[in-house]
Parts: sequence; C-alpha cells; structure tokens
Amino acid sequence: MDVLNVLITTSGLGNRLGNLTNYTNKSLVRLANKPAISYIIDAYPDNTNFIITIGYCGDYVKQFLSLAYPDKKITFIDIDKFEGEGSSLGYSIFKCKDALQKPFIFHACDTIVNNFEIVSPTEYNWVAGAAANNSGAYRTINVIGSNVIKINEKDELGYDYTYIGLCGIYDYKLFFSILEELLLANSNKTSLSDTHVINNMLNSSIAFKLIKTENWHDIGNTNELINTRKALKCDIKVLDKDDESIFFFKDTVIKFFSDKNICKNRILRGKSLSEENLTPVIIDSRDNFYKYKKANGIVFSDVASYITFNNFLEWAMLNLWKPVECDNFNDLCKNFYYNKTLLRVEQYLNKYNDDQHMLNGIQIPGVYQLLEKVNFDWLATGIPVQFHGDLILDNIIKTDKGFTLIDWRQDFSGNLLAGDIYYDLAKLYHNLTLNHHILDRKLFFLDNNTCEVYCSSRLIDCKKILTDFVCKKGLDFKKIEILSCIIWLNMAPLHAYPLDQFLFNFGKYNLQKMFHNL
Repeated sequence: MDVLNVLITTSGLGNRLGNLTNYTNKSLVRLANKPAISYIIDAYPDNTNFIITIGYCGDYVKQFLSLAYPDKKITFIDIDKFEGEGSSLGYSIFKCKDALQKPFIFHACDTIVNNFEIVSPTEYNWVAGAAANNSGAYRTINVIGSNVIKINEKDELGYDYTYIGLCGIYDYKLFFSILEELLLANSNKTSLSDTHVINNMLNSSIAFKLIKTENWHDIGNTNELINTRKALKCDIKVLDKDDESIFFFKDTVIKFFSDKNICKNRILRGKSLSEENLTPVIIDSRDNFYKYKKANGIVFSDVASYITFNNFLEWAMLNLWKPVECDNFNDLCKNFYYNKTLLRVEQYLNKYNDDQHMLNGIQIPGVYQLLEKVNFDWLATGIPVQFHGDLILDNIIKTDKGFTLIDWRQDFSGNLLAGDIYYDLAKLYHNLTLNHHILDRKLFFLDNNTCEVYCSSRLIDCKKILTDFVCKKGLDFKKIEILSCIIWLNMAPLHAYPLDQFLFNFGKYNLQKMFHNL
C-alpha cells in the first residue's frame, strides 16, 4: 500500500462530552485502555503520515503523542479559530491545505473503527458509512449501487447509511478549492464541514464510492461514549476523574494530570520510590504526562485473601512504611485531614443540600455537625513514614518477588517525603469496603432511608486481618475507622451522580454510627 496521509482534527471543544472535556481534549478521553486518538493511530500502518489539527487543549495532544508515539510521523497544525464565530470543522481542515497537497484520508477524532479495511485514496474518492437508524444524531448517505449520490444533514429521512466521519479524498485540489469558496461565502458558519465540500463535488459529477463498515463506534456525545466503552475490552479498573486519566499500552502506562504541579510531584516521588524498588521506573515525562514501565504481575484486588493480604501488610511495614523525620508533622496532618475535608465538603454542597434524615434507622445530622464531633487534634497526631498515599488494592501489583505499587499520591499536605501511616492504612480499610469491583457493578444503594453496600467474604476476611495487624503493631484502629469516613466524604465531589451522593451519605452514616456506639 502507498504511504497514507491521514488528517485527524482534534481542535474542537468537544462540548457534547460534558465535564469530560473540561480539563482535556476530546481525543484524549479514555476508551477502555487507551485514549480515542490511539485507536485511530493504531489502525493505520507504521509509515503513515499524520496531520493533526490542535486548538483546545492542543498542547496536551502534542505531549501525549510525543510520549506514546515518538517514532510516528506527525505534523501538527495550529488552529487559531477553534471556538466561536468563524470556527468550524471546515475551517480547521482548510488550515491544513499546505500540508495536504496530495490524496488524503480524513478521520474525525470521535470515530472509532475496528477491523476496517483501509483504502488508499490514490485512485478514487470514497466515503465510509455504517448501517444505523438514528438520523437525528448523524449525517446520512444516499447511494446508488456503490456510488454516493448525497450526504444528508441530520434529521433527514430516506437514507441508506450513516456517515461516520471518515472519507478518502483523491481529488484534493478540487476539494480545497471548493472548501475555500465555501469559507469565503460562509465565513461565520460554524457548521461548515467536509460533507458540504463532498456534496459540492458530487454536484460537479465527481464520483465517491461507498466503503461500508460494521464495526463503528462514535464518542461524539456522552451516550455514545458509554456504549463505546461497554463495547471495547478494558483491562483496567479505575474510577474516572475529570482532571486526570491513565492509559495502558502493551509494555507501558501513561498518566495524565491537568495540574502540572501534581504531575511534577508525582514524578519526583516516583523517582524516590522506584529507587527502593517500590514502584515502576518512570522512563519519560512531559509537563502533564509521565510514562512508566508496566509492572508484571496480578492486580492485588483479584487475589487478595486471608493469607496474601497478611503477607502484603508485613511487606509494607518492612519496605514501605519506614519511619522518617518531619518537622511540624501534626500540623501537616491537621491541614490534610481537616482543612482539605472542609474544602471538599464545600465543593459537594455547591451541588447538593445536606438535610438531616434517617439512614438505616439512625438519625443523621448535617455534615458540619458531624465534623464538629471529630477530635481533629487527636486525629492529627500521626506517625511520619515513607508513604504511598493512595494505597488501594488496585494500586498494588502482586509479583513473583513480592509487590509493586502504582499510582502513588503526589504529596501529603505538600510534603513529598513523609506521610501518615494512618492514612495509608485508612485507604486500605476504605477500599476493602468500597473497591472498584463493587462500584463498577453498582453494588451500592442509596434512597431516602437506606444506605448500603455489598461486600465479598474474601474482603471481609482481609478487614479482619487488617484489624488484627493494626492492634498487634500497637496502632489506634479508631483513627483508621474515622479516617475512612473522612476519605468517603472527600471522594464524593470528585465523582458523578449517583456515586457522589452515595459516598457522601455513606461517610456521614458511618461517622454517626461510630459516635452513636461510643
């Protein structure tokens, strides 16, 4: 096959994906293991020339691709108008005119195709279509035999196929000539796209063949994104967050953070922890991303049991939780447990009310009344150790030689070297109650009077092991229980409905239950 030239437009805002694109580009939204743009790039031969438009969060796209595909031939085209008046898909494509003086393929960044037989546009023009029955969401195609005769706007009836945002342009000079004329005549039209150019070419008797596909997924809106995620195989268990993400490749993992400082501190802590063989080695990084070697082993959430969990705790005490010196450590703990919690609670209450009500037969007061009952000075008398910071079962890899830790926290109240052992233990305790297996399967329930979660007997055994371990080491288990409740309160505003409401009320319920039993 000839060397392909593929245009991918990532410059738009991706508003139809809601909060998911508040912090990143639409092409970097995770689908199963990888971001959307990886499914596109991986579908083409290694020697493909990619031309990629960038605008909204464009620097993130450049950072990611330089980490994930350092050997790919990629030309970036900066789009000055990627939102508002004068912006359109047609405008973005036209800005690539100089880089595309040759036949090319246009591939929308929200179009995912599996097992698609790539057709080089070096002999004829083509349009890709799929069978679908929703003309309200997509433009559609009319054909005679294998020849396209028209691409319809949305909501038009009497069509043959859905247009999936993928086409091959052989007559590129005519394509850009018509596109320029359309832009001059419709300079403020935000809906101008490739389909308008193609229709004009069809009206000029330029032929386009239909290329059919049966394995098409769209991520242009939240409903289709959900369906696509269900259809694609996922090897990772992670609770999605708007401002960070994780991508798994064959031998490496790439982490994204919208906050550069978080990424910087994760890298610094990662280098420190990897020197003691606690975490994988970071092999490359950018301002908002880092890449590390994938740990070989089994995710601990799949194999944690009465015996293996006890082995892990002993391993962590010997290898991870080493005592460190830290000045004003109690002040750091107070800030982390109290001040941070108040900020997270305020963030949650910006969306929801906090009325007193009954849960599981117990009267639950407002969250501020509950927090007033917590002795934060006592809670802040922590023990400074080398720490992980997000020590949950899915961040522990069981290896042949022991354990490897992934997805560590960037700091503890600003400190990169010392954290409270009680916080690591509380994260473990919380995760034995609320883990990704349970949350993914929606095994939690909340209504006006009931708040409950289902738990496996295996994890109940592990909670008993953790309780015995803490007591044997002379630690205060009551601190771990209270910190677990505070963790649930802190997690609530970071997640979407209904999980956010469940976490908040579950934290309140368990806090009140503790005080009720004192």
